[in-house]
Amino acid sequence: MKMIKAIVRPEKMQDVVDALEEAGILALTRIDVVGRGKQGGISTGDVVYDEIPKTMLLIGVEDDAVPKACDVIMESARTGRFGDGKIFVTPITDVWTIRTGEAGL
Repeated sequence: MKMIKAIVRPEKMQDVVDALEEAGILALTRIDVVGRGKQGGISTGDVVYDEIPKTMLLIGVEDDAVPKACDVIMESARTGRFGDGKIFVTPITDVWTIRTGEAGL
């Protein structure tokens, strides 16, 4: 299993969630976050915004679903401008359901 952490523009979050649902990926966690990319934020005249609002989606998927999920996220989140986001994929070693104590997804 893998954990996909997708950092996307807040205004694209619903597009991404809808596209994932359409692709059959239903379970996810959404977190409002702030951050900055390689460009170090946004400058508008004398004002510098060094922390930009973003949305992080956490999605646990089986290994074979990772390419499809990442493609869906990239296609639905892309605007073509700086700040479209990042996708991180990491291994999941254990999963426990709190209510039942059951192991596994």
